Amino acid sequence: MTIRDLTPRSVWEIFDDITRVPRPSKKEEKIIAFLEKFAAEHNLEHKKDAIGNVVIYKPATVGFESRPVVVLQSHMDMVCEKNSDVEFDFEHDAIRTKVEGDWVKAEGTTLGADCGIGMAAALAVLIDENISHGAIEALFTVDEETGLTGAFELGEGMLKGEYLINLDSEDEGEIFIGCAGGIDTVATFRYTEEPAPKNYAFFRADVSDLLGGHSGDDIDKGRANSNKIIARLLWEAAHDYGMRLSYFSGGNLRNAIPREAYAIFGVPVRFKNDFVKRYNMFADDVRNEYKFTEPNFRITLNEMPDVASVIDERTQNALVDSLVGVPNGVISMSFAVSGLVETSTNLASVKFEGKNEIVVTSSQRSSIESAKTYVMQMVESVFALAGADVAHSDGYPGWTPDPDSKLLETTVESYKRLFGVEPKVRAIHAGLECGLFLEKYPDLEMVSFGPTLRGVHSPDERLEIATVGKFWDLLTDVLAHIE
Repeated sequence: MTIRDLTPRSVWEIFDDITRVPRPSKKEEKIIAFLEKFAAEHNLEHKKDAIGNVVIYKPATVGFESRPVVVLQSHMDMVCEKNSDVEFDFEHDAIRTKVEGDWVKAEGTTLGADCGIGMAAALAVLIDENISHGAIEALFTVDEETGLTGAFELGEGMLKGEYLINLDSEDEGEIFIGCAGGIDTVATFRYTEEPAPKNYAFFRADVSDLLGGHSGDDIDKGRANSNKIIARLLWEAAHDYGMRLSYFSGGNLRNAIPREAYAIFGVPVRFKNDFVKRYNMFADDVRNEYKFTEPNFRITLNEMPDVASVIDERTQNALVDSLVGVPNGVISMSFAVSGLVETSTNLASVKFEGKNEIVVTSSQRSSIESAKTYVMQMVESVFALAGADVAHSDGYPGWTPDPDSKLLETTVESYKRLFGVEPKVRAIHAGLECGLFLEKYPDLEMVSFGPTLRGVHSPDERLEIATVGKFWDLLTDVLAHIE
């Protein structure tokens, strides 16, 4: 069975088409062309703004011309993560999808159901002649995953809708009416390269096979951060064995909990055996720490011959100390919404870049603007004390819940009518584009819902098949009843 055999067939067929189009963040030219061709083939008016966002318009069905205009919003880019043993080019290759039990997955890469399944549902609405609705504006934004650039730079006059349904949620049965704001903090260390010291034994330590996941949705699940684990090992090696660091690489995306990291470093030959014993104890300790949350955790140590250079010791120690000291994970839980993470931070990546630079990227989130600023200051202070140059992204606002929204009332009533149970109404710790839309269209009423996704932003990303039909039924029912 392939995904084209699943129901609702129109949604799955379009999703399959989308998975065949490469669409990394900031490289959305091919998916933009796909959307423009789709609109032309179905005789639908569309617009593209300067940044690349696309809106496709569909008139109201007969008898629904007086209904409010509804925006169906999704983003066209995807997180590009793969297992280290998988050969895959996200700029050219089609995602290799498979049906595995109750789920759709990809072979060793992210699936791109975030937000490809939302795109597919919106496109299916545009071509379905059997559903009733007011006028539709299907908005597809660029670069949601790495900078929310499309939402920031949405062109003037692209939308006229009174209501917006964001199709970028990941828990069927839950309707979201608020989200966290966020900001990135980037620290740059500048080092001097030195010849590798003599009489040193060099090693490569690797952490891999972590679950990773979304740095908003999954930050409270107790998952390990590969950069933190490698930093802890280096800290012990530096403090007790005179370690010298040659290289460190870990993580990729600011909004993904890092799954893999490695470092190349040396210790004096006279300490080699003692260090290997310490490493073995360290590895056992970390396995025990994460035995309930990281079932596939793997850490290895291998000797490295012919290491030519190391970084200067001052920068090495500043880097390692700051990576160990910087906060990571949940900072506080919300007292306003039970079970909601209020504030968090993610140590996303450590990269040697350019000429003698090490760039550390982290991301902070909070549903309270002042708390977002405070956790950003915490992170900046650690790196500033270590002598790094620190910069921040522009950040993005949160979306304040409106429990009295007419759109929310309609969505809840549709869910109860269709499925006989009350949906959960909640806020999400992940960042959505909704807060930015409100800045441009302050009178918009918004909700967000979707099918069930798990392992998002990792190669374990999977989409629960049965929930896609429920997602589609809810979407079309809301469109038929919103007034």
